[in-house]
Amino acid sequence: MKTYTNTGNKDTRSGFGAGLTELGKTNENVVALCADLIGSLKMDAFKKNHPERFFQVGIAEANMIGIAAGLTIGGKIPFTGTFANFSTGRVYDQIRQSVAYSGKNVKICASHAGLTLGEDGATHQILEDIGLMKMLPGMTVINPCDYNQTKAATLAIAEHEGPVYLRFGRPSVPNFTAADQPFEIGKALHLVEGTDVTIIATGHLVWEALEAAKALNEKGISAEVINIHTIKPLDDAAILKSVAKTGCVVTAEEHNYLGGLGESVSRVLSTNNPAPQEFVATNDTFGESGTPAQLMEKYGLNANAIIKAAEKIIKRK
Repeated sequence: MKTYTNTGNKDTRSGFGAGLTELGKTNENVVALCADLIGSLKMDAFKKNHPERFFQVGIAEANMIGIAAGLTIGGKIPFTGTFANFSTGRVYDQIRQSVAYSGKNVKICASHAGLTLGEDGATHQILEDIGLMKMLPGMTVINPCDYNQTKAATLAIAEHEGPVYLRFGRPSVPNFTAADQPFEIGKALHLVEGTDVTIIATGHLVWEALEAAKALNEKGISAEVINIHTIKPLDDAAILKSVAKTGCVVTAEEHNYLGGLGESVSRVLSTNNPAPQEFVATNDTFGESGTPAQLMEKYGLNANAIIKAAEKIIKRK
């Protein structure tokens, strides 16, 4: 089976920062807004290089979204930055009314998503944001897997016309995709070919899916791994083609199983070609304080959980 090499752990938020820095040099219409978290969002370089295109809004996230929507009227491409919890839950009304309903070209860039925010605990973690954002008409939802893919996604969304939710994280995670990769919104990536079970993963869980596939291969189980970086629009064709071959699927995400990637996959299967499915996700719960590794283990969001789910689902075929 095809294997991937970790070239060194990096945080995905730094991939966003690198992409934004590059956009600052190449696209004069790109502007950035931040809600008092410049360092956490890695927006320092953009602010330093383009102070006239950077807006420090302070702890006023709703105002930030409103300003961003207004800037699009003058042809600007605003990138807003704060934690995922504050990028969505705190400002959902403003996003719905001023961005989604109006079809504004705002890029909502959200760091510290999921449980791997870690020690800051449940009030700062969010496990509902994918569901919140994918239900908004016209909203594109992207959840890249590593530093390189996050940088590529950041560059790509600047060329996309319409509102985008870009989700990334705080911890350093394996960086295994190509530095010069193309990023096609809405196009799934087949990482490993397999015949016994399809593993569809997004974000930090993609590497865990690859590790699970290696372990399953040693047990004689052939697992296909698909990286779904774009949750909306979803690559229905890639999902259906894979599951038609394997006959079952495991979905893996750092998000509540209610409203996340798994439910989107279920919709595709149930309306086209029903197949058994197992969910690796949080089970309708809030998070808590702990290290990222501790939390991923406790809530069953790692390679071991994917292995168990794959073994279980194969028996249901």
